[in-house]
Amino acid sequence: MPRIAEGRPAAKPSSTVQKDRYQRILRAAAKLGAEHGLEHVQMNDVAKQANVAIATLYRYFPSKVDLFSSVMRWRVGEYDQQSDPVAVADPAAGVADLLIRISREMARMPKLSLAMIQANSQAYAMGSQESAFDDVRFARIVQRAAGMTDVTEEGERQIRLIVSCWFGTLVSLLNNRFSIDDAEDDIRAACALLLRPLDDGAPATPTDR
Repeated sequence: MPRIAEGRPAAKPSSTVQKDRYQRILRAAAKLGAEHGLEHVQMNDVAKQANVAIATLYRYFPSKVDLFSSVMRWRVGEYDQQSDPVAVADPAAGVADLLIRISREMARMPKLSLAMIQANSQAYAMGSQESAFDDVRFARIVQRAAGMTDVTEEGERQIRLIVSCWFGTLVSLLNNRFSIDDAEDDIRAACALLLRPLDDGAPATPTDR
């Protein structure tokens, strides 16, 4: 069972040297997580891999849960490079392509992916919003893939439902319940259904479905 954080806030790197150490820790955790999974990664091993003192590791990451949920935030940030949405001919295809690409990358490192998901769930359960996955940021990434420039309440709901469907599919894929082909088919179907144009902009009702 991962060590539970003791309620101590994590330090934030400020100097160039501190930021370099922080990134080395994240990369080391990702490497060891991909090899061993969450349960079998030891914080001492992460510190050694990152070439930092164990006290430095705990200063930035009070627990293994904080560490691996932060790895998840870091990796999500790699998809957040584009500042403004661009016109998209087929929003459903744009979102599906993004989510399938992420799914393929995560499926190549199933132990790390499950470690991040497990740690993130525990971070939420402990109320550690600072280290938990940034839903708003990820929603923004998906909205850009859909070419949404002015996101309405209904648009936010569509994206939220798509992300929920994708996440369930991803977990099943990582646990070998789905093949990658089945997962991709389901992702495309969910995007096509949930991002279909809505008549006169009104939210769909049960009878519309």
